[in-house]
Amino acid sequence: MYIKRTLEKPFLEANTFFPALLVTGARQVGKTTFLRRIAEPGRRFVSLDAPDVQMRAKEDPRLFLADNPPPVIIDEIQYAPELLPYIKEMIDEKRHQAPKQARGMFWLTGSQQFQLMKGVTESLAGRIGIFTMYGLSNREICGRPETPFLPQNFTLGGMPEKSPAEFFASLWLGSYPELVALPNGKKFWTRFYQSYLRSYLDRDVSKLTQVADQDKFYAFLKSVAARSGQMLNYSDLARDTGVSQPTAKSYLSILQTSGIVKLLYPYKTTCSAPMVSTPKLYMLDTGLMAYLTEWTTPEVLASGASAGHFFESWCFAEILKSYANAGEEPAFYYYRDKERNPREIDLIIKKDGKLYPVEFKKAATVDKDAIRHFDKLATFKQPVGMGALVSLYPEVASLKPGVKMIPAMAL
Repeated sequence: MYIKRTLEKPFLEANTFFPALLVTGARQVGKTTFLRRIAEPGRRFVSLDAPDVQMRAKEDPRLFLADNPPPVIIDEIQYAPELLPYIKEMIDEKRHQAPKQARGMFWLTGSQQFQLMKGVTESLAGRIGIFTMYGLSNREICGRPETPFLPQNFTLGGMPEKSPAEFFASLWLGSYPELVALPNGKKFWTRFYQSYLRSYLDRDVSKLTQVADQDKFYAFLKSVAARSGQMLNYSDLARDTGVSQPTAKSYLSILQTSGIVKLLYPYKTTCSAPMVSTPKLYMLDTGLMAYLTEWTTPEVLASGASAGHFFESWCFAEILKSYANAGEEPAFYYYRDKERNPREIDLIIKKDGKLYPVEFKKAATVDKDAIRHFDKLATFKQPVGMGALVSLYPEVASLKPGVKMIPAMAL
């Protein structure tokens, strides 16, 4: 079963302007299926996944592109970045001969690897639109409209009601389309994530980044999963994994560029009180996070000591997806000062010069104390928009003037 992606509209709009489009993201988030589903009749498809196809693309890029002329989908472009200068050459030639026909020539997919993004920015600058795809959003799964999250614009939009138990079942399952689209996906949960990690380690990590010790990298990944929603501490990660801090930094860069984790940095200005400099760390799929931290059922996860971190990680990822699915790059931060008893705001969304504070609380009963630090945004001397408290409270309601209560299950 195919679940329609919100990214379809902004992608096709960009296709009327750019000669090339790239969809990046983690393995198995649905990049290839998405492009094949929306491709017009006559658009070719070629995958660089097979070693013999990779070899042809690397050894004779010009001949490879002659055999696979546009309009074409080139899948897994990171395996043959040698193609990029020749794609640029074909685009520039078509632009000179027939500018209108140069639009939408190449659709590319790829993991966010250093080599790939460097090649794209160097070879195709000004010629390519870049989109990031994450796992399915909650609204995509429910078949409901999705717009970039802002508290003042939020509506339920026909989202179905969920009990806390149903919410944690969705959180535990994760957002990978292959798993979510299965009617009995829960039955194959362990097998799916075992296979996913084996492919990720064998094909993406080892092949593209030359990690020498897969066991240590896997141990590092488990340690990262256990710290999602917390401030990044390289020393702790290195100690738990048995690697040096420079290696820990290198490993985390791999997880970032392959779309597994995201760092959230503190907001600072010259007007503000002293702020911490350390980013917070988030895993972007809570199903993978649950597998790595060995929570084997949603019931034990919901009642476990880490449930709050899972809740925050899921909410952060959903809000991030709402922007990525609109083709937008959001400005996200968090607040944490350097006072003896630090004050923190989980998320600050900066849009059109305004700051929108958001707090995440895994509770169905909440009060104004949960947002007591929102007034600290005054230190930045910038306009502050409506805030939000995202929780398990089932309705949209006003908590106080300027702050909405928003149910997490409706994100």
